[in-house]
Amino acid sequence: MSRQRTIEREATLTGRGLFTGFPVTVHFKPAGPASGITFVRSDQPTPVRIAARIENLSKRARRTSLKNGTIAIETVEHCLAAAHGLGLDNLDIELDNAELPSGDGSCIPFVDTLVAAGLVEQDAERKYLPIKQVLRVTEEDAELVAWPGELDRLDIYYELDYGAGNPVGRQTYRFSLDREDFIEALAPARTFVLEEEALQLQAAGLGPHLTYRDVLVIGRDGPIENLYRFPDECVRHKVLDLVGDLMLAGGFVTGRIYARRSGHHLNQELVRRLAEAHVAEQFHERMIGKPRLDIRVVQRILPHRYPMLLVDRVIEMDGDRRAIGLKNVTVNEPFFQGHYPRNPIMPGVLIIEAMAQLGGLLLSQKLEHTGKVAVLLSLDKVKFRRPVAPGDQLILEAQTIRVKTRSGEVFCQAHVGGELAAEATIRFMLVDADPE
Repeated sequence: MSRQRTIEREATLTGRGLFTGFPVTVHFKPAGPASGITFVRSDQPTPVRIAARIENLSKRARRTSLKNGTIAIETVEHCLAAAHGLGLDNLDIELDNAELPSGDGSCIPFVDTLVAAGLVEQDAERKYLPIKQVLRVTEEDAELVAWPGELDRLDIYYELDYGAGNPVGRQTYRFSLDREDFIEALAPARTFVLEEEALQLQAAGLGPHLTYRDVLVIGRDGPIENLYRFPDECVRHKVLDLVGDLMLAGGFVTGRIYARRSGHHLNQELVRRLAEAHVAEQFHERMIGKPRLDIRVVQRILPHRYPMLLVDRVIEMDGDRRAIGLKNVTVNEPFFQGHYPRNPIMPGVLIIEAMAQLGGLLLSQKLEHTGKVAVLLSLDKVKFRRPVAPGDQLILEAQTIRVKTRSGEVFCQAHVGGELAAEATIRFMLVDADPE
């Protein structure tokens, strides 16, 4: 079991932003267990907090930035890489401007500042996000592939090759994330640009304060007015950026990752896919359990029969307040013969019917001894979010809004793999049950 970590005391770092050149002072502060990494813009009338999560990503070229509304924080990847490499789970990072300091283009300034603040364990277990399925994202000739590995270890293999004639050349690097190796082998690697890229950035007004001594600029014959720290410094920095971007998943990603020519945009897309897969897995684990009402009980309550019985079982029943049920969608469903033969999609009206049947089962908990049954009366706020196809498993959820003497109202949703497929507010009329 690994414990969460934060810093022991506050620490301060000053500098200028890489792209904006704005002067900035950063205060690193301890944070409580399970609070995560949070940036705070303290220069605003009311301090704005922005969690280092993929959902707060702001689209930027050549860097990773976060935003909350109109307030953004630029170039967070080196700071996040330092937190990841040092094993820091929880940290508040306050800054008085829009961009973190660039230092020398590596994450050594962040590492040194955080190490000097002291690293302390907390009374909480670390949150790992193990890769449990093969994921692949591509963009032109760049790609990232992630697949399962050891549950508490991250292995990265990066292949950097911009083609013949490029002064960077072909470089490969294999790295297993470890605190000491990170500090010595990865943290010193600096961001780099080709000479023509540097001229384009400065022409666009970015980094006007920088010189060739401040940034690793690579010309036809190698670094201009500078020296490499490692013969393969460029590929090491690419790994560093990936380590930083992975922190946006909200925990410590473990497994194996192969990267070829990937940059921030592709890194972020992989993180998005990893986060979605983790949410879907959690949702599935929470939903799938011991049946509360199996199909035999469902058939005793509902009058529906084949082909219109659309609830296979109820897995959770919280009194008459909330119910969760399942509908396994197979290619043998009769409606797929005509909807549509070459592109089978479950009709939206049947998804609504499945939700309504679960709503009827939920209301039956209150109506059990009243001699009443729920009959669909009206629909409101119906929305379809994604198609449902053969092989999908619909997870249905119904929540009671109100139940009166002659009517009931239920809010229903249908999910597939943690992704919302449909939702509606369904009203029922309560009528006398037919005598047997």
